[in-house]
Amino acid sequence: MFFDWTYLVLVMPAVIFALWASAKVNSTYNEYQNQLNSKNITAYQAARMVLDYNGLNEVKIERVNGNLTDHYDPKANVVRLSDSVYSSTSTAAIGIACHEVGHAIQFAEDYAPAKFRMAIVPITNIGSRLALPLILLGVVFSALSPFFSNLIYIGIGCFGLSTVFQLVTLPTEFDASNRAIYSIESNSILVGEEVYGAKKVLNAAALTYVAALAVSLMQFLRLLLIFGGRRRS
Repeated sequence: MFFDWTYLVLVMPAVIFALWASAKVNSTYNEYQNQLNSKNITAYQAARMVLDYNGLNEVKIERVNGNLTDHYDPKANVVRLSDSVYSSTSTAAIGIACHEVGHAIQFAEDYAPAKFRMAIVPITNIGSRLALPLILLGVVFSALSPFFSNLIYIGIGCFGLSTVFQLVTLPTEFDASNRAIYSIESNSILVGEEVYGAKKVLNAAALTYVAALAVSLMQFLRLLLIFGGRRRS
C-alpha cells in the first residue's frame, strides 16, 4: 500500500494551520461585531470618511450580498461592502471596511505589490487550471517518450504561479490593514479599546493569507519532491 509521506509531513500541517486560521478569523469577527463604536458610525460612513480624507472622492461604495464578501474592485474603482458590514457600527465591520479602502489607497498611490498582484491574476488563473492536467498528461505519456516528462515540469511551473500570487498577496494585505488602522486613528473614527478590536479582527484576517501561502508553498514543494525524484530515477 502506497504511503504518501510528503502530504502527511508537508501539506497536512499547513492545511491544519489554514483551518485554524479560518476558525480564528470567524471567532474574532463574531466577538468584535458585538463591540459597537461610541460615535455610532457605520462601516459605510467610516469608509467614506477615509476615502474623502485621502482625496478619493471619486471612489464609490456599494453594498454587495453575502457575509464577509467585502472587496475593492480596482477596475470599477468601487469599494464593495457586504450586507453584514455595510450598515454595522461594530469595530469589526469598521476595520474590514477601512481595510478595503486601504486597497483603494494603494492603487491611487501606485503601490507596487498591489499593482503586480492584479497584473498576474489572468496568468495565475490560467496556470492553476492547466497545472494538474499537464502533470497528469506528463505522467501518462512519459512512458512513450521522455520528452513528455517536460509536461510535468511545465505543470509544476504553472502551479508555482499561484504560490507567487499568494506571496505577493501578503505585503498587499498587511499594508492595507496598516493603512486602515492609521486612517481610523487619524480620523478619530474609533477610540481606545475600539481600535484594539479593529486591530484584532484585521490581525486574525491576516493569518488566513499566511496560511494560504503556507498551503500553496508546501504543495509546490511536494510536487518538486515527488517528480524531482521521478526524474532522477
